[in-house]
Amino acid sequence: MEKPFRRVFDPDNLWWSFLGRGVDLVGLSLFWAFLCLPIVTFGPATSALYYTVVKCFRQKEKSTFRLFWRAFRGNLKRGIGATLICLPVAALLALGYSVMKANWGSDFGAVMFVAYDIALLVPLGIMVWLFALLGRFDAPLKDSFRTAVMLTFRHLPSTVILVLLTLETGISLIEKWWPVFFAPVLWALLSSLFMERIFPKYLSESQIEQLNMTSETPVENG
Repeated sequence: MEKPFRRVFDPDNLWWSFLGRGVDLVGLSLFWAFLCLPIVTFGPATSALYYTVVKCFRQKEKSTFRLFWRAFRGNLKRGIGATLICLPVAALLALGYSVMKANWGSDFGAVMFVAYDIALLVPLGIMVWLFALLGRFDAPLKDSFRTAVMLTFRHLPSTVILVLLTLETGISLIEKWWPVFFAPVLWALLSSLFMERIFPKYLSESQIEQLNMTSETPVENG
């Protein structure tokens, strides 16, 4: 009778593993949302979220919240710097979008609106790649921007999917309240399916090994 009883409370059994993943999903999503409240910390919070989701949901590491907090603190300076650059750009892009949408009524306005939407893929794609790179690699901010631009154009189909995924996640968080319990982590996990397949193409064997190894801080890419 003791062995079945022990298995019920075994932390490695299926039920407790599933419950633990649910706690990680909700907890990380809420933690990310809370740390984004000052706005300027959006960058380090998002980078830490991506890093932690890759490490814990894909590479099965433990200490989820400790990893998130250490990644957030370790990337605070670069993340805030990236946020301060991207926020004005995002505001201008949003303003342009509203202007184009207001002129949707005419044929020319409709064409311009569609063209503007297509053009938005580039700056938005750079931002999506950038914050993931900041989470995964310890490189100077200017180098991360340069790499993000390169990845945006070299992997345009993936960039389009990542931008659409990011926009849908952002819209769901703005229009409703309940997706905040799971949408941020799901965004990071789905994004990683594309990004983690692409990153190794630009790394040496030793860097790939470093990228996949167990660690508590973002890896360095030299």
